[in-house]
Amino acid sequence: MREDASPVTSGHTGTTPGTPLKNVDLEIKQLQCKLKNANNEITKHSTTIKSLKCEVQGKEEQLRELQEKISRMERDISMKRHLIEDWRLRMKTNQEKEKSFNEMLQALEEKVKTLTEDCSNKKTSIDSLKQRLNVASKEKARYEEMYRKAKQELEKKEAECAMTELETTASQQLHGLARQSEQALEVVQKKLTMSNDKVEEFVTFVKTLATELQRNVKEMRTRVRCIKKMQQDERGGGGISKGSVQRAQHLAASILHISKTDLDDILEVGDEETEQIKIEYESDREWMGYLQKLLEGQFPFASYLMDAVLEKLNEQKKLAEEYGSLAKQMT
Repeated sequence: MREDASPVTSGHTGTTPGTPLKNVDLEIKQLQCKLKNANNEITKHSTTIKSLKCEVQGKEEQLRELQEKISRMERDISMKRHLIEDWRLRMKTNQEKEKSFNEMLQALEEKVKTLTEDCSNKKTSIDSLKQRLNVASKEKARYEEMYRKAKQELEKKEAECAMTELETTASQQLHGLARQSEQALEVVQKKLTMSNDKVEEFVTFVKTLATELQRNVKEMRTRVRCIKKMQQDERGGGGISKGSVQRAQHLAASILHISKTDLDDILEVGDEETEQIKIEYESDREWMGYLQKLLEGQFPFASYLMDAVLEKLNEQKKLAEEYGSLAKQMT
């Protein structure tokens, strides 16, 4: 604009005082046209600049993306270099191992070759030994056949001699064995008889012991029942004299010898006590039956028999303790 304005100024100064104002307006118009053109140019340049700025920004964005891509590629290249180095080291190690394996393989091949030659030599030796063995086997078979025939002839002669001796010896031994068998049978028969007698004695002892235990238990039950009955009568308010207590104790002590009337007078049992007596009677009967089965059963039965006897003894002991405690309360 300054360049365009300069000629106008110089031209204006170059006019004569008589130039009309029309020329000035023309120059102004020309200058306005130039200014408009300049503004258009400026607008074009501004648009171009904006377009270039956008393009520059796009290029910068692309440049940043390219730089990031280059950075990633550099990292990838670095990692690939490390991998390549690692693979090179592994390859070198594998090559060394391969070299070692090749050397080992070569040594093994040499050993195989040597062993093959040894096997070939041994095979030749074995074939020779087999031939010698076949010859020796034929000789052995021939000698065995000769030995077998000689042995058969010798055994035949020996058998004839031994048969005679055996017949004599067997006859003597049979007579001796017969005498020994008779004596042994007599001894066994005596032992068996003694064993049967001992078994019968043992069974009689067990049955007697069981009967006595059961009788003692029944006696103790009756004594306890008598004492309890007397205590109930005393709590009923009637009172009991010392003579009555002594008489009841005497009757309880000789309970097996008293009459049924005396026993009923002492007990005067009710329905519940009658039921209890029936249960006790059934229990005693089953106990005796169990002992009988044990004695008639198969061995061993000692531990079961002992348990059954101990059961009745413990019952007797408990009844005796209960009776002693009740008797102390009555005195």
